[in-house]
Amino acid sequence: MKFNEIGKTGMKVSELSFGASSLGGVFHSVKESDAIQAVFTAIEKGMNFIDVSPYYGHYKAENVLGKALKELPRDKYYLSTKVGRYGKDGVNTWDYSAQRATDSVYESMERLNIEHIDLINVHDIEFADLKQVAEETLPALVELRKKGIVSHVGITDLQPENLKWVIEHVEPGTVESVLCFCHYSLNDELLNEYFDFFEANNIGIINASPLSMGLLSTRGVPDWHPAPKALVEACQKAVQHCNAKGYPAEKLAIQYAISSPRIATTLFSSANPENVKKNIEYAQAPIDWDLVKEVQEIIGDQMRVRWKNS
Repeated sequence: MKFNEIGKTGMKVSELSFGASSLGGVFHSVKESDAIQAVFTAIEKGMNFIDVSPYYGHYKAENVLGKALKELPRDKYYLSTKVGRYGKDGVNTWDYSAQRATDSVYESMERLNIEHIDLINVHDIEFADLKQVAEETLPALVELRKKGIVSHVGITDLQPENLKWVIEHVEPGTVESVLCFCHYSLNDELLNEYFDFFEANNIGIINASPLSMGLLSTRGVPDWHPAPKALVEACQKAVQHCNAKGYPAEKLAIQYAISSPRIATTLFSSANPENVKKNIEYAQAPIDWDLVKEVQEIIGDQMRVRWKNS
């Protein structure tokens, strides 16, 4: 497993990391014992960065992850969680106020059975007033950083232009990392256009969802996926092309997502220990660049086609 530093944070993390959204049953129902074992497997196989959020499964993911973390030495992993996006009784909620952000950090630590958070993020800022994020949410998190409750502060979003706007409207050093998903994958490499900006501001880049929330998977997209029909169909043709060649589309997707040296780490999520092992094996195998070219030709004019978060 290769390791890269997230910006200037000093955190050297595995190139493929564990996203804990699946532990909350976000994609389908999960068996808790399997979910906990998936976390153990990730750490045993060399991953050292775990990302979660109170929003995932409306607190369930943090609760399940917390049970796993009880059994793991604290020096074996860096932990990232988020503020701003929540939910209860199946209803999504958002609150980017300073007080809620501060309270949320302490609540997350209790659920996770830890006393310190390595990276705290403002979650999915496209749902917020970006001015509030810059002037209220982030300053609250910076205060916690000064107190040593958290070590580093970041922001996350599907839309990279929002990440750029916030960074341009806060003091240098406020934001130390960005997490952007579905924009460095086989069907969309939009992040290429933002690498120079983030690096010039000493900001580490975390990539997520190498399968584009199911677009690049054999299983296909869940019913709630917001991608337009033409993009879904183009990606499924590409998936079928890979599988017909005996090269799993998921393997190529993961290999491509970790291929840029400008990305610190790429997050994938699974509550299945065997899938965790398999994805790590994919990451460590050499990529077939000719097949990448074929896949992107099949996707064709659907490359970089975007959608809104939900």
